[in-house]
Amino acid sequence: MDRRRLALIRSGGTGDGRLTVGSGYLIAPRLVLTARHVVEDRDTGTLWPVITVRVGHHLDGETTRVDAELLWTHPDGLDVALLQTNREIDPPGAVRWGCPSGTAPVSYEGLGYPWAAKGETRAPEHLRGVLPVLSGGRDRYVLDQGPAPTPRTDGGNAWGGASGAAIFCGGHLVGVVTEEDHAYGARRLIALPVSSFAGDGDFASHVEEQTGRSFEVSAVGASLPRAGSAAERTPVERELETLLAPLFSRPDVRVDHARALALELGYEAVGYEPTSADLVAFLMAHPRALASLGEALAGGAKGETRAALTRLFLWARAGDCGSLLSVNEYGALVGLLSRVCEKQPTVLPRTAGEALPYVVLPEALARPQLGEEDVCGVVERLEDLSDGASGPAGAPPVPALLRLVEYVAAAVGDGLGDDLRAWSDKTARRLGIQAGALGERRADAARWARRAASPVSRIVMELAHDPTAGEERYRVRILLVRDDGSHRLLKEVESEPKTPREAANNLSEAVFAATQEQGQGDHVPWVTVVVDRAGLDLAVDEWERPGALDDILPPWPIGADYRVSLSCPELSDHRPEREDDQERRWKSGRASVLVTSRTSGDSRQLVNLLKTKHRDTARVVLHGPADERRSWVLTCLVLGVPVVLWDRVARDFEDAGRLEILAPAGDLEGLPERVRAFRSDSAADPAERQARPSLVWEPEGRLPRSEPLRLSDPWRGSHAS
Repeated sequence: MDRRRLALIRSGGTGDGRLTVGSGYLIAPRLVLTARHVVEDRDTGTLWPVITVRVGHHLDGETTRVDAELLWTHPDGLDVALLQTNREIDPPGAVRWGCPSGTAPVSYEGLGYPWAAKGETRAPEHLRGVLPVLSGGRDRYVLDQGPAPTPRTDGGNAWGGASGAAIFCGGHLVGVVTEEDHAYGARRLIALPVSSFAGDGDFASHVEEQTGRSFEVSAVGASLPRAGSAAERTPVERELETLLAPLFSRPDVRVDHARALALELGYEAVGYEPTSADLVAFLMAHPRALASLGEALAGGAKGETRAALTRLFLWARAGDCGSLLSVNEYGALVGLLSRVCEKQPTVLPRTAGEALPYVVLPEALARPQLGEEDVCGVVERLEDLSDGASGPAGAPPVPALLRLVEYVAAAVGDGLGDDLRAWSDKTARRLGIQAGALGERRADAARWARRAASPVSRIVMELAHDPTAGEERYRVRILLVRDDGSHRLLKEVESEPKTPREAANNLSEAVFAATQEQGQGDHVPWVTVVVDRAGLDLAVDEWERPGALDDILPPWPIGADYRVSLSCPELSDHRPEREDDQERRWKSGRASVLVTSRTSGDSRQLVNLLKTKHRDTARVVLHGPADERRSWVLTCLVLGVPVVLWDRVARDFEDAGRLEILAPAGDLEGLPERVRAFRSDSAADPAERQARPSLVWEPEGRLPRSEPLRLSDPWRGSHAS
């Protein structure tokens, strides 16, 4: 990596002030490699007409500014591009191209201009960390960043601007940064491998034409770590060497185990004869090395050797040295949990809150369903959780991950559950966990599985309009509320503001998750949409979720599928006695209805009616002029009326008859279902149904608060409150 080749790219229009900032790398005198989206207008998907590039690093003096134009993009739409500058910049040296080989994680570095590093101007950031070759997927490298910014709270990307940065392993350019992985809290980036676009003939031709050299991609492997000098070794490394000493009877035994471990972790081990200090350097470098070595030693360990292993694992957990699981344990668990997600995608999120009620869970487990593609990330995050109190007589405690596995096993039943319990038994023995301690967690899980689950009676979707993100963008939070009063918060890994269609899709996923729960039966929960006073005008019931089965089924409004009503709890903040009024009206006025008409008069007369003749009335059907109706709705709600129905497109009292098909003054308990059926008929034949009913239904009792308690176990390197 040559800092003189670093490029800051600004792309924009000719006068509106909008621009895109990104990073790049000068790979030839007039060629800059970057991500394609750096030169695109993200709102329209079109290319920006003006591209300027600054090449160089401030440590070498002034950077060089040049204009550029798009020269090449990938024919299959991969997020990579070549820019051609209007004049040459030719620092000495040449770019070497590479592709990580083997399976061992490889160290990487890069230079870019992320949003998190900006001050008055964009400042360069030295990216560095580990590229785990076994993570990622086709056309996708995972970059586990060492120094990482705090995730942004405004929905933006903390790494925004680093897109296009070149990534180097062993002195070879191996990829281009394309995005931030939100699931990992700004600690992980995604890069496009050079190998995915190196085969394009036009790309290779451009590089060869401007460099005068043939374009070749070399294999780059991870080298086995070696110990530094005695003065360079840390106290932790020296302590680990002391803990390892009782595990090997002779030096050749240590060497044999080290070679086997190196092969298992994907390194070339020919001629590898590590000293005890070299082995420590190896174990500190690879996150699964220590657990994998311990697994190999634990099989026949007895007496003092077994005790020494237990001390080693306790020390490693307390000192945060390496991952909890070995390579084999990790792979086996990911395979088992992937099978669980394939068959029952709601099980892991549902059991996580029961098994680990007092920890900060990965956000993926707060969604209604967990896909197979998310299992690896969830397992890795749960490995990071501390183990809590120690076990009996100072023995190792049962880690949070094993507690969750026991609950998942109890939820899925025999067969797959037996396989999960066998995995727990084997892993617990390796860690030195007493059988009785794991047995207690297993018994807790069995009792939970036998207990009749309280069904989900209501789904609460909180909406907050985000004006900074556009006219139709909303922050969304969803809660599952049960008959027994308990609730679970669902939230998306992606915290970006949602469009109405995205919000409707999130809601439908939550409803599906609720209907899949044990004991739910055919009961479809009621949907309460929590809004502020401005949100009372939203036609949320008309928001459509996407069609299903490759659009065989058309998009359909959520109000036609579910009983959807509005709630505006913020009004209680302005009039605290409102909740007492609601409780009184629910208790005494279920059979009473106020239907407004011309005789109801104006707003002052409506207030008088609700404070005298209709003081206990629980339901108001509002008819009247459109320009006054909103203030009348607020009047009813502030005075504690829990059920208010109106036609949001009615113009005046003459339109009152359009709601009669709902029997608005009929059976109160059946009103939400009559409204749902009406909305379904309207979706099927809009011309026949001209009314658009809005229904506020404030539930009896207070809705649960959505702010989750953060009681313990913050993520490693993060802040939790």
